[in-house]
Amino acid sequence: MMRFKLGRGVVAFLKAALGFEPEVMREASERLGDAENSAWHDQRNAQRSSHSYRSTIYPPGSEFALCNAEAQMMGAVIGVLNESLTESIKAFYKLRKAYATLYAIVEAERRYLRGKDYSDALARRSLELGEDLPGSGKHDASNSRTFGDSGLPSSNPSVTRAGETIESPMDLRIEPKAYTGRLPSTDEADENKPSSIVDITKVQSDVLEENLEKSALKPATNATKASPHLHTPTSDITPVERDVTAEVSGHSIDAFIHSGTNLCFGLMLLLISMIPPAFGKLLYVVGVSGDREEGLRMLWQATKFENINGAMAGLFVLGYYNGIAGFSDILPDRKDDDLVDYSMQRRQELLVQMRSRYPTSQLWLLEAARMEASHRRLETALEMLSMESKSPIKQVAALAMFERSLDSMYLHRFGDTADFFLKCVELNNWSHALYYYIAGSAHVELYRKLKSSDPKQAMKHAEKAEELLRKAPTLSGKKKFMARQLPFDLFVARKVQKWQLRASEWEVGFVDAVGVSPIEEMIYMWDGFKRMGHSKLQDSLAALAWSTDSNENWSRESLDEQVINAVLRAAVLRNLERYDEARAILEAEVLNHDRAAFKGHLRDDWMCPTAHYEMAVICWRERGDRGEEAIAECKEWLDKAAKWESYELDARYALPVPRTRPAVHTLAMSDRQQEDTKLMYTRYRIGMRVTTAQETLKRA
Repeated sequence: MMRFKLGRGVVAFLKAALGFEPEVMREASERLGDAENSAWHDQRNAQRSSHSYRSTIYPPGSEFALCNAEAQMMGAVIGVLNESLTESIKAFYKLRKAYATLYAIVEAERRYLRGKDYSDALARRSLELGEDLPGSGKHDASNSRTFGDSGLPSSNPSVTRAGETIESPMDLRIEPKAYTGRLPSTDEADENKPSSIVDITKVQSDVLEENLEKSALKPATNATKASPHLHTPTSDITPVERDVTAEVSGHSIDAFIHSGTNLCFGLMLLLISMIPPAFGKLLYVVGVSGDREEGLRMLWQATKFENINGAMAGLFVLGYYNGIAGFSDILPDRKDDDLVDYSMQRRQELLVQMRSRYPTSQLWLLEAARMEASHRRLETALEMLSMESKSPIKQVAALAMFERSLDSMYLHRFGDTADFFLKCVELNNWSHALYYYIAGSAHVELYRKLKSSDPKQAMKHAEKAEELLRKAPTLSGKKKFMARQLPFDLFVARKVQKWQLRASEWEVGFVDAVGVSPIEEMIYMWDGFKRMGHSKLQDSLAALAWSTDSNENWSRESLDEQVINAVLRAAVLRNLERYDEARAILEAEVLNHDRAAFKGHLRDDWMCPTAHYEMAVICWRERGDRGEEAIAECKEWLDKAAKWESYELDARYALPVPRTRPAVHTLAMSDRQQEDTKLMYTRYRIGMRVTTAQETLKRA
């Protein structure tokens, strides 16, 4: 029954995460809550029953503890996507609980592997000294009390040999100290939960770390101290010995636990490593730092298993490489043996494997198209999305149509771009303002292309553009994220208002008052330049040149519009590997202006912090010639971009963060107390790129 409930919760979660419909998110939250409760009861029963499955690696009930953690993680995501700040805060504490559960399971694997290493070391030691291996029946009575027939340590935590004390890792347990503060009412019912899997709501992070340090294996000749962080292995076990794949592959339950733990923990480490800089302090609630390399390693490990965990891991791995990493410009060098490798071959092999396992799933087709687009093969990507039948799942069909719309925009097929984005309106209830805005911007570009050669047809596009663009702001604000308007909704409303005012002041038509190519601006925001081939990048330069060469109103354009044009031209030139030209434009036309010049009613203010990021990318690309000097300069530009004050496309969402070290009592704060709580903010697209870049520089 628990697996059935979790399966229903997973399906609802995927629909909610792909579509963001409020009713679907409510359904997912209810199903995941039901699955979480069911998993907890099954875990308790498994620990109490002598007939439940007993693994040689994991504590009793670990399979249900894992299901509980999975439900908590998915529930946390839904909570963050909810409009309620209170629900969002609870979501982070739920994530903290899941982290503790997963940590305990991983520690069980480590203790098992350390036990194997201990036994092997003891056997080698016995052979070297010419003595019998304990447990062979030939040792004295004192040793028989310490070791069983298997030769592994039993209840005695240590054994003395030749004046040396070797502590047994098999008997070490995490015994968390009880949290002495006031627990929230939502967790009071958990006081009787089984204690073999750590409940983090009763343990502060420092206590957990202290106990984990005590569980380190201490060899006789060189005592080592275990790190409190999962992603820092400290024992002398090699990576091959650390992998328990061989041990778990023979049993479906152990395989499920191992693959699921790698999936959940890997995903958590990966996502936290990419959270924007200003969001970092909120992670104290979770009590874990991110690690991109370890997260990817664990996700790749999970893909080896032909179960739901392997499928989800494959989806996240491909989604990271083709999506999130695709929005980043400062990435590690490609190495065939690197865990954060971006090689096409490894990803293609995984994709072929997943499509063979699940031949009817459209999600893998979508990832295949994204993979082609990330390697500047947009025509192939668009063809793949056009030739296949629609997915029976509405949210997947909407996602495929959105990807198709983006690829058409990158290819400058503006007629298709407008049509496809309007189809997104029919398939998805999310971001209608953005869809109408991009569709209208596509017609603006068609109007400009035909204005001289076919005025009659151009006017038709002008009328359609005005209709769509004026409609876009009327749809903004209907969808919210954490009780605030979506960043692009705010962007769209301000842009249209700005053009309306200019049309009135300049006494020109609405479309003629539109500034620098809005479609090229959107291409940059969605990182399309990185996916374009040489010819399409040249087309973008031509579209930007229209403003300066053919626009009759350019002489009275405001400074912010001129700087937008400069930043976009620099970005295109940077993607064409014309770094000197790109740097010259940024220095002469953007960075020489004071940030105060872009503050004011209806002005764009995203260009200066973006220019700092662009300078960092240029430095990173020049590191082959300039070496450490370029890397140091890259870091300086990134630091400036990360610390930039709030700006529009930064889109920071207010989230309450306790003034002191996070404690569970925060959940019980009144609305007034929450208002008085210090606010932190999370950045949007630029912040994500900056965070990924900073993570790369740590290993440069």
